[in-house]
Amino acid sequence: MTCQSCVNDISGSLYKLSGIQKVEANLKDQLVTIEGTVAPSAIVAAIQSTGRDAILRGSGGSDSSAVCILETHSTKVSDKVMGLARMVQVAPNLTLIDLTIRGLSPGRYWATVREAGDISKGAISTGAIWRDATAANEAATKPKGILGTVDVGKDGVGGVFFDKPVQIWEMIGRGMVVSRQHDGEGKFVKNDEDTLVGVVARSAGVWDNDKTVCSCSGKTLWEERKDEVRKGML
Repeated sequence: MTCQSCVNDISGSLYKLSGIQKVEANLKDQLVTIEGTVAPSAIVAAIQSTGRDAILRGSGGSDSSAVCILETHSTKVSDKVMGLARMVQVAPNLTLIDLTIRGLSPGRYWATVREAGDISKGAISTGAIWRDATAANEAATKPKGILGTVDVGKDGVGGVFFDKPVQIWEMIGRGMVVSRQHDGEGKFVKNDEDTLVGVVARSAGVWDNDKTVCSCSGKTLWEERKDEVRKGML
């Protein structure tokens, strides 16, 4: 952003989204702060529609935010990163999950959280769908890890916004799988080119990561972003 016209363009694109309550821009720091109930991926897309790029700096608090980078385990695919799930807990028992995927075959996909976080063998090693361990007996346990479905269009892109009665800490370290195979409540999915897998990890909350240059690579945030986009990161 270089002037007030830039701010107006960005604000206008964001206010077109249903659920945006407040937009504030800081030209000096190159930051736009948004309050509302819109998926982070939709916010970034709205800003990009104005011809500008954007980096999401955080959502929620440091103890209530998580992220999962989703990759294919297939050896036939060179660009393995094909999806990203951002998670933020907004209430004691409510977590919002913003899932975006690309590069997959058109169709309907199931998104699930698994019992284990071992992705050494892809989806196969993540175990069964995560179940409620607080139930009185094993037979009564209910699957907590069935998030829902996401439809991928002919362009290979899909996105969905889930709200689930779970807490962030329950999912940290577990595997997440997105697959056209629906494994019900006990079977295991198999690896193929259209099955994605990743591990749910903690992420920085709002303003918890103010770095401008990465200490490990020496690159700026924007340089890092370009590298990741080339790898297929959303």
